[in-house]
Amino acid sequence: MSARTAKDHRTARLRRRRRVRAKVSGSAETPRLSVFRSNRGLAVQLIDDRAGRTLASVSWIEPDLRELKPMDQATKVGELIAERAKSAGVEACVFDRGGYRYHGRVRALAEGAREGGLRF
Repeated sequence: MSARTAKDHRTARLRRRRRVRAKVSGSAETPRLSVFRSNRGLAVQLIDDRAGRTLASVSWIEPDLRELKPMDQATKVGELIAERAKSAGVEACVFDRGGYRYHGRVRALAEGAREGGLRF
């Protein structure tokens, strides 16, 4: 048996992502909360798939998030997306983990968004 290469790992995540996206779709009333995770940070978007537009977004490169530790950053990103969702008139969404496991930073982001008042 050989070790998994980076390419295998990436394609496996993309396969999981497509499987999740086949089941999860966002609308204007309940947009999709899409998560992108890199080694350096997180980015999330609230997407209305029917209209094909982004309603709100938060990225780790924003000045107040850049210097935080990874788990604190994830929680803060969740709280910020919840705040921006409310200002866009969104109270509920569907969570699209993007093929990432629901643990660590992805889970912290989800819990931060729930604490901010976003339902999913």
